[in-house]
Amino acid sequence: MIRQHETLSGAHFAFTDRWGGVSAAPYEQLNLGGAVGDDPAAVRANRGLAAKALALDPERVVWMNQVHGRETAVVDGPWTTAEIPAVDAIVTVRRGLALAVLTADCTPVLLADPVAGIAAAAHAGRPGLVAGIVPATVEAMVALGAEPSRIAARTGPAVCGRCYEVPAAMRDEVAAAVPGTWSETSWGTPAVDVTAGVHAQLDALGVRDRQRSVVCTLESDDHYSYRRDRTTGRLAGYVWLD
Repeated sequence: MIRQHETLSGAHFAFTDRWGGVSAAPYEQLNLGGAVGDDPAAVRANRGLAAKALALDPERVVWMNQVHGRETAVVDGPWTTAEIPAVDAIVTVRRGLALAVLTADCTPVLLADPVAGIAAAAHAGRPGLVAGIVPATVEAMVALGAEPSRIAARTGPAVCGRCYEVPAAMRDEVAAAVPGTWSETSWGTPAVDVTAGVHAQLDALGVRDRQRSVVCTLESDDHYSYRRDRTTGRLAGYVWLD
């Protein structure tokens, strides 16, 4: 269920796999995405199970309506409106409030400055990476008092640069916008490494404490992959501060 969970100076970073939930195929088992066609009751149950495993209150987890853009929002609690705003990053100064990001090949980005008491979660797919969601998230944190040199960044399971095949023109376009993303598949065709691009942007912003998951979602049967399965569930990354 919780594949990775790290605590650093009061900051918590966690990533799920697909097991330990109640969803039926093709979403089996721990689908945490509410907009992929799964039974809403199963998604609520799964979110409760994941929260319990992390000793979190499921009602105090903030989710996003992710749209592959660069919009961010500062939150101090779960959304109170029926319609969740379309954003790809959320930032908080509220300790104990968990922020969640959903993925199934895109790169989940978790950030925290424990000294300033600021945490953020961002969704970095190829379009969002090019649009600048990573710099926008760090800028939002800095505006609240974070220091890039104090920010810890963790990226979770995502499709790797040896599997994310794209047309050559697209690879060139992405690499021109975000150096470091140029890649080639293991079978010799053009590819993009989104996670490498995320880390390149973070490095340029002065974020030095960075770690990335070694899991490729497309290659791992323990993780959801949209590119592999199309109709499938969503993994989640969680970040919060004590």
